[in-house]
Amino acid sequence: MAELPVLRTVLGDYPHTAPLKNGEVDSTRVRLDFLPVSPIHRAFAPMVRDEAYDLCELAIVTALQAIAYGRPVVLLPAVVAARFQRGCLIAHATRPVRPEDLKDKRIGVRSYTQTTGMWVRAHIAQDYGLAAQDVHWITREGAHVAQYTDPAFVTPDPHAAKLPDMLREGSIDAAVLGNDLPDGDEFVRVIPDAAGRDEQWWRQHGFMPINHMVAVSASTCRENASAVRESYALLRRAAATVARPDGTPHPTAFGYERLRGPVESVIDACLAQRLLPRRLSAEEVFGPAREVLGSNAD
Repeated sequence: MAELPVLRTVLGDYPHTAPLKNGEVDSTRVRLDFLPVSPIHRAFAPMVRDEAYDLCELAIVTALQAIAYGRPVVLLPAVVAARFQRGCLIAHATRPVRPEDLKDKRIGVRSYTQTTGMWVRAHIAQDYGLAAQDVHWITREGAHVAQYTDPAFVTPDPHAAKLPDMLREGSIDAAVLGNDLPDGDEFVRVIPDAAGRDEQWWRQHGFMPINHMVAVSASTCRENASAVRESYALLRRAAATVARPDGTPHPTAFGYERLRGPVESVIDACLAQRLLPRRLSAEEVFGPAREVLGSNAD
């Protein structure tokens, strides 16, 4: 009997990945060997630079940059993390700032390429007409894709304090935080009625803002395409175990056609924010995965 192929895998902890990690959803054709990486973004640079994993969760901005710069990753039509983003822009309660007053202000973000930051910039551009270059962006980390260089209106400060501390000391006017949003009333949201605006955006566009998708190393696709196909099927099976009522926002999504429009909107936002060196087509983004998965991915 042939030995079961094993894929080195990094996925975050979500209700829809739990069945894969606890063995409730498994396969006789492939085994996913889950490697602990926390926070999850620590896996992104090793994946796009060194193919450190076979299958890995990947921020969509990092994935698009990796494709644009020819890194050896194949993006699957699989979203494993999506969320509303307007509430991620915060200020200190003693120094609140209105979104219409953000021009020329200092906004801290972990990295200019962070996907949450991309979405926040897209939203304030749409809602308030504020372009990315109208703000001074202060970053603590660089891009996961080494070939990318931040625009001139971004100031890196790798020795800066953590963003909440920078808000406390007043060295920045606002900050973008994602999973590490602080609790309590020390900080306030910059965008009023963020939840209401997010719901209106969702009803208009029909999808939650994509944070993370799933990528496979190019070498794994070449050497074990059948294992990649089975892994994609496992992802879909695991997601299907979580009840998602119709007419409500879903943090997961699968399929080329389902994701074509959302990914193209992200590409538009990335171009406007100088996150990509050129426009990518949907075929360039998903063509390599289509060659591996075939037409059954939708």
